[in-house]
Amino acid sequence: MTSASDSSSNPSGGAIKVGSRGSALALIQDEVVIGRLKANDPELEFAIDTIRTRGDIDQTSRLAGLGLGIFVKELEQELLDGKLDIAVHSLKDMPTLLADGLVLGAVLSREDPRDVLVNRFGCSMEELPEGCKIGTSSPRRAAQLKMYAPHVEIVSIRGNVETRLRKAKGEEADGAILAAAGMVRLGIADQVTEYLSAQQFVPPPGQGILAVEARADDDRMLELLRAIEDADTRFEATAERAFLERIGGGCSVPVGAFARCVEDNMVMTIFMSTEDAEQSFTTKVQGLKRDPLQLANDAFLALSERGGAELLAAARASQS
Repeated sequence: MTSASDSSSNPSGGAIKVGSRGSALALIQDEVVIGRLKANDPELEFAIDTIRTRGDIDQTSRLAGLGLGIFVKELEQELLDGKLDIAVHSLKDMPTLLADGLVLGAVLSREDPRDVLVNRFGCSMEELPEGCKIGTSSPRRAAQLKMYAPHVEIVSIRGNVETRLRKAKGEEADGAILAAAGMVRLGIADQVTEYLSAQQFVPPPGQGILAVEARADDDRMLELLRAIEDADTRFEATAERAFLERIGGGCSVPVGAFARCVEDNMVMTIFMSTEDAEQSFTTKVQGLKRDPLQLANDAFLALSERGGAELLAAARASQS
């Protein structure tokens, strides 16, 4: 989307520069954010700048071994350099600690947070044939597959949603686990064969949430972004990400955290396991939604008091 050279709603002149990855899903996510901003001010103009991140360039390495922020660092640097005004991310891709000088200017209302199964047989997970190949690059999804579908073979597949779907149709696998949100946003939810319960297949922190990053000192952009903020989603995201930070932030052990606001309260389900899924831990905690940091601390205490500390140590040792 290009812009006019000037806009009465943009006193700094020109279009608002939006940073994005270049996949079809990322561009749709940009349009979601832009659409909501324009709904509040139709005079705004935008220009999208697509940037390849390290995670996009390296399609062979294990994601868990590539380190923190592999899908966001290049975008963040462009923001810090003043080449972008905002950057749109899938929140689950973002490190728990942002680069100095940057903030989450807005989190949008959450899309479906669940994982989904797609497969060429058109059947549920329980009905998958013995020994069939199911693809994922996520240690969490792989561990949960080992727990709930021990009869399948897990293979590593990477790429954007369209690439993984192609690989899952017999090219490299018989099926795959993906995020429901991406399928919905791409308009291909009809390819889902089963939606997996968020209470069993616990999602990662931030799944289904779009986040808009901006410079901490850009008062005008932060004011614009406040208009598209969803308060309940912010509470949920804060609790989930704070829990992840409590257990080590960037640790690559299989972990899930899913919070849901229910009136004035919030319930969070947490999951952790060793990579081989021989040891696992799942529990729920509940608290006031307006105190997400306390809920995250309660979740960490529940993990520690019920054998989770030993599990975390074992999970980290299994990846060393």
